Amino acid sequence: MAHWLQLMAESLPSLLWAGLIFTIPLTLLSFAFGLTLGLATAIGRLFGPTPLSAVARFYVWVIRGTPLLVQLFVIFYGLPSLGILLDAFPAALIGFTLNIGAYSSEIIRAVISSVPKGQWEAAYSIGMSWRQAMSRTILPQAARVAVPPLSNTFISLVKDTSLAAAITVPELFQAAQRIVATTYEPLILYIEAALIYLVLSSVLSQLQVRLERRFARYGGMLEANA
Repeated sequence: MAHWLQLMAESLPSLLWAGLIFTIPLTLLSFAFGLTLGLATAIGRLFGPTPLSAVARFYVWVIRGTPLLVQLFVIFYGLPSLGILLDAFPAALIGFTLNIGAYSSEIIRAVISSVPKGQWEAAYSIGMSWRQAMSRTILPQAARVAVPPLSNTFISLVKDTSLAAAITVPELFQAAQRIVATTYEPLILYIEAALIYLVLSSVLSQLQVRLERRFARYGGMLEANA
């Protein structure tokens, strides 16, 4: 037991450093880019011309219908056969962005569709353009509904970044694999990595609860004013 505790203490800085330098930036960038892509995809499906809507549906169908790990392999190991060479981190960023974009687009599309049509009519009645109605009336209401599912997507993304180890991104899980290769202690090191992911997910879950409460109060204020 003392040996395991010492090993965990010695490996913890390396694991935390890998998480700080690679896991957290990969998570934040992928979610930010993916959310932007998801919003554009959802709007394209709902309001775009037929060809654009068809492209958006095809993109969502392909990404949601194939495993994330396969998508990462296609980008990192497959594209070089076409002359497209990407470093591990940009390849992982592209893969996670495309994946988050597809899943978040379905969430955003659903919450936008859930806003009553009367809200559109009210916005148009006071002279708003489509863009103004979307940004000032529809999206604020949709955002309140989208917080829980998008927060769950973000928490899942934190854990899914461990798949980037498969394409040589030196994030938290691969750091654990490298230490295992020299210490031959897979059980304790993988448990330690799992505990770090558990702590990150727990902190994010608490932040999600606070965010939901804040949006609930905001929604209550809107209803009271109405």
